[in-house]
Amino acid sequence: MHRSLPSLPGTGQPRRGLFVDHLGTLLQVPARGFLTHAEEIDFTPDALEVLFQAAQSGWNVYLVGNESSVHSGAVEESVWAEIHDGILAGLRTHGVCPVRSYICIDHPEGQAPNNKDSVYRLPNTGAMYHAAQADGISLPHSWVIGDETIDLVAGWRAGCHMAGVRTGAAVQDGALHVEPEILADNLAAVVREVSSGTAVTR
Repeated sequence: MHRSLPSLPGTGQPRRGLFVDHLGTLLQVPARGFLTHAEEIDFTPDALEVLFQAAQSGWNVYLVGNESSVHSGAVEESVWAEIHDGILAGLRTHGVCPVRSYICIDHPEGQAPNNKDSVYRLPNTGAMYHAAQADGISLPHSWVIGDETIDLVAGWRAGCHMAGVRTGAAVQDGALHVEPEILADNLAAVVREVSSGTAVTR
């Protein structure tokens, strides 16, 4: 009987992460620009299917993003907690279990008690560095996927690859200068390209 032997040190596949922006990338953006209750949760086309396939292939899935509706006072934190739970439940129903959610509800100029800065607020890099330390992922082999340049700048600062999608604000918003390595119509298209190994990377 043949036994499977462990890979030699340095020859195995490094642990990789997909840092997925929530609103505009994973989720459709309502006309008002933010969600007000869990019933509005609507995933972008084929996102659940491709994230499930990526997770089965060994990718760690993380949620990132700045949730401005809370720190601006438009949505109560308790309501956002229900929405956040609904997002996670929708993912898990389709077999996608994010390792962590780093979605940030704080802003230095926001309303109390969310009027503070956070290392998880993009373009800060706390999410990526925490995942690297806690889960052992390789940031140079990981991707940040978002619809705004602020998402991608965080990836650039952390040494990750960057992919932009057109389903939200679009990475041509001009907030910061950044050149994504992939620009696609939606999250599903990006993850398919990244998972196939055909993505052209720097």
